[in-house]
Amino acid sequence: MSFARVRALVVVGLLAIIALVFVVVAVVRDSQGNVGTAAGCPEGWPLADLTLRERKDVKINVFNATDQPGLAHTVADEFSNRQFQVKKTGNEKKVDSVAVLRYGPKGVGSAHLLQAYFLNNAVPGYDPKRTDDTVDVVLGNRFQQLATTTEVNQSLGDSGPPEAPKGSCPSPPAK
Repeated sequence: MSFARVRALVVVGLLAIIALVFVVVAVVRDSQGNVGTAAGCPEGWPLADLTLRERKDVKINVFNATDQPGLAHTVADEFSNRQFQVKKTGNEKKVDSVAVLRYGPKGVGSAHLLQAYFLNNAVPGYDPKRTDDTVDVVLGNRFQQLATTTEVNQSLGDSGPPEAPKGSCPSPPAK
C-alpha cells in the first residue's frame, strides 16, 4: 500500500471519529428533549388528546345552522350509518361556512377525523375550557354533503397527523 493511500485512510478515519464525537455531544447535551410533550408544557396549558380515533369511538352532536329544515337529522343519520356515536341534534344560529367543529382538548383527534368528512373545509372551534370528548358539528350554509370514504381517506392522508391547537400541548400517548 502506498504512503498516499495510508495517509488518505488516516485522514478519513480521523474525520469519521470527529463526526462521531460531535453527534454524541449533540445528543447528550440536547436541551429540547421535552419540547412538544406534556413534560415540556407550560403551567396551566391543557393537554390535547391527539389520538386519531375509530369512527365508532367518536361522539358528536349535529346542529343545523342553515335555512334547510331537518338538515341536522339527515346528516346525523348519515354519521350514524358511518358508525359515529350521535348524541344529539338541534338548531344553531346561521353560519356562513361549510361547517364549524367545536371541541375541547379531549376531542382534538376526533375533530381531526371529522375535518376529513368536510374535506378540511370546516372551521375549527377549539375551546381549551371544554372538558368532554364530544365534538359539535355545526352545519353551515355552504354545506353540500359529507365526503365519501375514498375522499375521507385521501383527505386524512393530505392533512397529516393531528396537531395540538395553539395554547395546548400534546398529551402523552396511552399505553
